[in-house]
Amino acid sequence: MAIANPYEKTLESVVFTASKQELTLLLYEGAIKFCNQASMAIEKKDYDKANSLILRIEDIVREFQITLDRGYEIAAQLDALYDYMYRRLVEANINKDITIINEVRDLLRDFRDMWKEAMKLSKVNQG
Repeated sequence: MAIANPYEKTLESVVFTASKQELTLLLYEGAIKFCNQASMAIEKKDYDKANSLILRIEDIVREFQITLDRGYEIAAQLDALYDYMYRRLVEANINKDITIINEVRDLLRDFRDMWKEAMKLSKVNQG
């Protein structure tokens, strides 16, 4: 009988109980983590793993694009930035270019930090 991984159980609990805002934050964190892992995989010349990780980042970036609330004026600018990140990830994957992955990671960090700040402001305005 296999014993369940406690980390997986905790992660499952977090995901199922998280708000939409918290899920978005988790996606940013995951994408950043995958960028770091993809860079390390390329350094180790593990190109299959790097490919898999970059594809995961691309999926997250596309999810951000798909779920943009187009009712806000800033959505068009965010869409353009997400599209830029996606195209850069494709290029990074083709060329196995760590510099591009790090560029996208830095953009994702900036977005994550802005998202965290927006979450804080939202809580302040609600309470």
